[in-house]
Amino acid sequence: MGKLLLTGVDGNLGGYAAEVLLTLEEPSQLIFCGYSQQTLDKYAAMGVETRVTNFNSPDGLAEAFAGAERLALISMPFVGAKRQNAHKNVVDAAKQAGVKQIVYTSLVNAGDETNPSVEKKDHIYTEEYIKQAGLDYIFLRNSQYAEAMITNYFTYVKLDGVLKNSQGDGKMAYISRKDCAKAVAYALHRGAEYSHATLDINGPELMTISQFIEYGNQATGNSVRYQEITDEENYQIFDAMGVPRTTDGVFKKDSEAPFSSDGMVTFAQAIREGKMDTFTDDYKKLTGQDPMTVLYMFQHSDEFQIGERHSKDN
Repeated sequence: MGKLLLTGVDGNLGGYAAEVLLTLEEPSQLIFCGYSQQTLDKYAAMGVETRVTNFNSPDGLAEAFAGAERLALISMPFVGAKRQNAHKNVVDAAKQAGVKQIVYTSLVNAGDETNPSVEKKDHIYTEEYIKQAGLDYIFLRNSQYAEAMITNYFTYVKLDGVLKNSQGDGKMAYISRKDCAKAVAYALHRGAEYSHATLDINGPELMTISQFIEYGNQATGNSVRYQEITDEENYQIFDAMGVPRTTDGVFKKDSEAPFSSDGMVTFAQAIREGKMDTFTDDYKKLTGQDPMTVLYMFQHSDEFQIGERHSKDN
């Protein structure tokens, strides 16, 4: 049997997936890929095979993936043609290197053509490209990271106490990024048990943003409330924060919203229109564990902030 290869270990999700995977597999069975050797050195010291990769270019990728039977592709943090091309490079190289199965971090309801999320376009492109390449796969269709909205909640605590966005009464089964990372590790670990599988990685409860805020208030003693605004007003809020409209823009260091506003606003629209309310127990079936609740994350909020953007591409 070939090795298990994890990409993106220098990112937030990939780094935590690496920690979990090391509890499930012997280091000698693993290959970790990342942007910089400095990040990879600590894993090399543990006995993990490490390789520096940049998915924006196909050069050297097939050699970097050599010896891997199963590869986890953590989706790139930029949006649009650049991400699609990077993912294509990975899939092409994986096939050339003899990888049999790809684990890919996708998005809930990615296959719905009526889903307005701009992020969805990249994810369904990648899913379809993996299928066309003839590779086996496990698609992990993740719900929205709870950390993003927890950080957002505290932004409004510091402002006027009125959290504003355009998702209205739409529902989302918010899940911790750490649980999404755990799902990646378990999918690599248990991949032989799955074939051509699409799993929805959801949190334990569907809720509106108003219900999400109530959990925050319960845990922290704050009294934040929700106000629905239009999509255009949502863009204007992010513009005022210095958030770029697309991932081709410039991201401010330590931004409390380290994503493009185009991604966030169309995500809110998708939630409002009921396009993101997928709810299954696939996470528990995969990991054998229950996902963390929003209340728990608020009670330990220092551990559940969105953090810095780690992409080296912008």
